[in-house]
Amino acid sequence: MSFDFESELKKLPAKPGVYIMHGEGDEIIYVGKAVSLRNRVRQYFRPGQDGRIKIEKMMPHVTRFEYIVTDSELEALILENNLIKEHSPKYNTMLKDGKTYPFIRVTLEDDYPRLLFSRQMKKNKSKYYGPFTSAAAVKDTIDLLQKLYHIRNCNRTIDESKPTKPCLYYQMKMCDKPCDNGISKEEYRKNVDKAIAFLEGDYKGVVTGLTDKMNAASEEMNFEDAAIYRDLIESVKHVIEKQKINNSDFEDRDIVAMATEENDAVVQVFFIRNGRMMGREHVYMTIAEGDGEGDILESFLTQYYGGTPYLPHEIMTEIMPENASEIEEWLSKRRGKKLSIVVPKIGKKEKLVNLAKTNATMLLKQNKEQLKREEARTKGAMRELSELLKLPPLSRVEAFDISNISGFLSVGSMVVFEDGKPKKNDYRKFRLKTVSGPDDYASMYEVLTRRFTHGLAEAEDMASREEDNEYGSFTRFPDVIFMDGGKGQVSVAERVMAELKLDIPIAGMVKDDNHRTRGIYYKGIELPIDTGSEGFKLLTRIQDEAHRFAIEYHRMLRSKNQVHSVLDDIPNVGAKRRNALMKAFESLEELKKASVDDILKVPGFNKLSAQSVFDYMHTL
Repeated sequence: MSFDFESELKKLPAKPGVYIMHGEGDEIIYVGKAVSLRNRVRQYFRPGQDGRIKIEKMMPHVTRFEYIVTDSELEALILENNLIKEHSPKYNTMLKDGKTYPFIRVTLEDDYPRLLFSRQMKKNKSKYYGPFTSAAAVKDTIDLLQKLYHIRNCNRTIDESKPTKPCLYYQMKMCDKPCDNGISKEEYRKNVDKAIAFLEGDYKGVVTGLTDKMNAASEEMNFEDAAIYRDLIESVKHVIEKQKINNSDFEDRDIVAMATEENDAVVQVFFIRNGRMMGREHVYMTIAEGDGEGDILESFLTQYYGGTPYLPHEIMTEIMPENASEIEEWLSKRRGKKLSIVVPKIGKKEKLVNLAKTNATMLLKQNKEQLKREEARTKGAMRELSELLKLPPLSRVEAFDISNISGFLSVGSMVVFEDGKPKKNDYRKFRLKTVSGPDDYASMYEVLTRRFTHGLAEAEDMASREEDNEYGSFTRFPDVIFMDGGKGQVSVAERVMAELKLDIPIAGMVKDDNHRTRGIYYKGIELPIDTGSEGFKLLTRIQDEAHRFAIEYHRMLRSKNQVHSVLDDIPNVGAKRRNALMKAFESLEELKKASVDDILKVPGFNKLSAQSVFDYMHTL
């Protein structure tokens, strides 16, 4: 299904948010933020408007875009940061040192807590506020709160039975000397609570007080103090800007909200993982006659979470679904731990639900027909395949293929589709270890055995450590396995399942004489399938993807092997330099095009060795 760029560009809202560019394989290749999504995203599709070289290189590869609306530019910035770290898009600049935005940490684990600058949230008894975009504003705010509430700034271990001499901060009237029993734990904690209340938004009185002091200092011609108060007010305003994209409680939760129009509904799900918003998914639904919002939500929760591989600690919704307690009990059993369905009424959580509803409403209003088509080609296609195979609803399928040239450098591929879409993070490559020569059946036996043995071992390890149910790519098994071939390949897979005592359905993707997918081989017969159906089209995409992934891996290994054999004969180039060249240049053609200066940039090379490589490559 082609993406109508002109139509979608017209739908862009003039609101802050994050835009996401997808490549040929539907992978995320770029994430950006915008004050106005309409103005910013349109620039990418107007020649010369952006001007950056990387954008010129990227745009020919963009096959579609999507966006998430936020309430502020700050929220867009934080969400952009989270998504870049999660997906590592090809055309985004990545921080190699893991630097993150700053937080304010309140060390509640201490008898006399402190306010600290932090760049990480950790699972401890401290309370975190942020992240914030301005490190200077965070430091100024900590300084302000220390002055206002006399929060200590030292790292002393305070023992009431062993008082110590107070430091300079007491002389500056910025501390009540808890180290010298100048204030009780209870009174000190009241000051800390005031600082926390300020960080949680109760700041009006402080701003008013600072404004009064600034005006008074100005009237007395004390402009230096007035400037200090002015700067502190600006710092406070930086910090108090609300943002909902991160939460310091580290819980995993899903945010669910819906929009309805006549017989159509869109449900928006935001994924909060480890306290950070990491992505979203929207689901199109057709409303049955007479169903209200409670019925729709119940249908969504039972159908969606009945097949999803991961269940969070909490699901937040805008209304309580019908039969909520029964759904909670059922999902808690699936999760193995308590799962709660809650309806937040105030604060950041309520605003996050409202944000999800805003995005759902916008999607339904602007993209109803497109969502229907997307639903048909993904989840609808999966339903068709499950009905054809007479299996329960399919969520995850895996497909395998083998690639080699006369047995040389045999490799295997594993591709994964979830809800009708490729899940590329779960793709895996296999370099054959036990098979020599062109034996596809033996190669497939090895690949399948390694894949599922690894999965069983991971699952056993997780169970022994009583970890939460966050599935890895090997730990979660498919609802059905698709083999690239008919009876022979299916028999190999069935043999592996029998040996490992696994009960996973096996189907073959059969091709005709022209190497085009023609149908499914299942339980000893080839099932007839409508070649114009969405199910058949999905089957073709799965087979093509498995084939493509295997061929690309094999091509890469051949190129590396070719480069390695040639590099063995270059003077002044030992094993370390050969390996460095192989990492820097993926093919001989690329190395031949390199200049001496290009080769000099490779770690470990000097002028002599770089010139040797250049001279040798130009003798070939």
